[in-house]
Amino acid sequence: MKKKYIMPVILSSALVASSFTVSTALANGQSEKTWNENAHVPVFVKEKIAEKRSSSNASNALDYLAENEKKTGLKNPKKNLQQKAVEKDDLGMTHVRFNQAVNGIPVEGAEVVVHYNEQDELVSVNGAHFPEASTSSIDTAPTVSLVKAVQTAKNAVEAPEELEYAPESEVVVYPFEEKNHLAYKVNVNFMGDQPGNWFVFVDAKSGEVIDQYNAIMHAQDIHQSVGTGVLGEQRKIHTTKIKEAKGGTTFSLSDESHEGLEGIYTLDANDGEIFTNHSASWKDEYLRPAVDAHFNSEQVYEYFHDEHDRNSLDDNGMAIISYVHYGESYNNAFWNGRYMTYGDGDGSFMVPLSAGLDVAAHEMTHGVISNSANLRYRFESGALNESFADIFGVLVDSDDWELGEDIMGPDAKEDGRVSLRSLSDPSKYPVKADYIPYGDGEGNYPSHMDEFYDLPINLDNGGVHINSSITNHAAYLIGEEIGKEKLGQIFYRALTVYLTPTSNFSEARKLIVQSAADIYGEGSAEEKATAKGFDQVGIYE
Repeated sequence: MKKKYIMPVILSSALVASSFTVSTALANGQSEKTWNENAHVPVFVKEKIAEKRSSSNASNALDYLAENEKKTGLKNPKKNLQQKAVEKDDLGMTHVRFNQAVNGIPVEGAEVVVHYNEQDELVSVNGAHFPEASTSSIDTAPTVSLVKAVQTAKNAVEAPEELEYAPESEVVVYPFEEKNHLAYKVNVNFMGDQPGNWFVFVDAKSGEVIDQYNAIMHAQDIHQSVGTGVLGEQRKIHTTKIKEAKGGTTFSLSDESHEGLEGIYTLDANDGEIFTNHSASWKDEYLRPAVDAHFNSEQVYEYFHDEHDRNSLDDNGMAIISYVHYGESYNNAFWNGRYMTYGDGDGSFMVPLSAGLDVAAHEMTHGVISNSANLRYRFESGALNESFADIFGVLVDSDDWELGEDIMGPDAKEDGRVSLRSLSDPSKYPVKADYIPYGDGEGNYPSHMDEFYDLPINLDNGGVHINSSITNHAAYLIGEEIGKEKLGQIFYRALTVYLTPTSNFSEARKLIVQSAADIYGEGSAEEKATAKGFDQVGIYE
């Protein structure tokens, strides 16, 4: 039996005479009468409210929502919403984000965004809220201690006793299993043989675990140094030159040359230390994965900085940290919520994964996502998370539409596996055998919604790496028509301006098309190409 989730109300605000669709259905499947996480999303209705406000601020946004409760279905917004952020973009639009809250306690996954144009006209609203959370009586005073909740969370995910980072926690209202729970949301992060970036929801009244999921997201002078990468390429890298007390000189993989950026640091997972070398020439075999990780980190940083005016993963200059030589013959790379980690591969199926610029871009994009839309890492929102990481992977490493082509080992290539995933032709690779019963029977990565895999949460977090190939293919079709540069501008805007944690494929289509219209104009060739790309993979409004 599948777990039941409380579905949020869909928010929309019509520019033309369209009405709001609201639903509070509980379900287990794909239809409107049944429910799974793939449906657990709000819908954005494109409409021009064009209501002039004295200023594009949170107060006026709340005034509008309060005056239009019947339109939005959002009850008593001045009481039930709390401001999260106010952001002005390079098109002159202002976006006000709110969290739904009960007595000041945030409701997990519930965000509402109000959008103003450059004339301070309120033009649209999107997001999701849980009406029962605001209307039902919820006692928001925990009876279980934080210490006990954290220990319960650690036990639930079999975390090691010694953690590199102390678990982080907050009290939330968590809609789940037909009930709104007061819960501790505990983030337990650890490395080891089975690394984890777990989010565990512990009932703040009973102390029992309500839900949990692993959000590990797979795949001093500044000196100019030269290094050799895994595949033999010569890399120009920024290192730090350190003069030692005894007169010697050491160079470290520390780059603090970028203004406003804390730094780019590359560490050895075996000892946790920043790599050092007694020469400015980094050619030793053991150093090669580190050279690639360091070089690729800077390439990805420069892409987001130059193309999107973004200062690091959090847009606030956070340090970019990579660990290499992780695990034993480890055929994976991941973003753990704090830094990138790369395995060395087994030499047969994969070579050291830091060799792939698109792999580095994929993992670092997960950091961008965590600090923007924060797409929940399960079912369709999780597939969007993976898809955006793949898309920006091939935008940074722009030679082709393949992901991971540089890290495949000789046996994989001999077997026909020349990349990890393909955006141009997803179906050329098979999925795992235990995924096949949940698909259309063909057993390959899907490129259309007709081939969607209705996977349960215990398999690939509900298909985050599998169903992502559908939106990947849409991006390929769009990019082939308008070019990769415009594709990047459109998808970046949707990610950072419109999407919210529980967005699904249908909403993403609307918001990505709206982003194209924002940048290039309504009715533009770019907007039409974007809509056409999603039509071709069966994702409709």
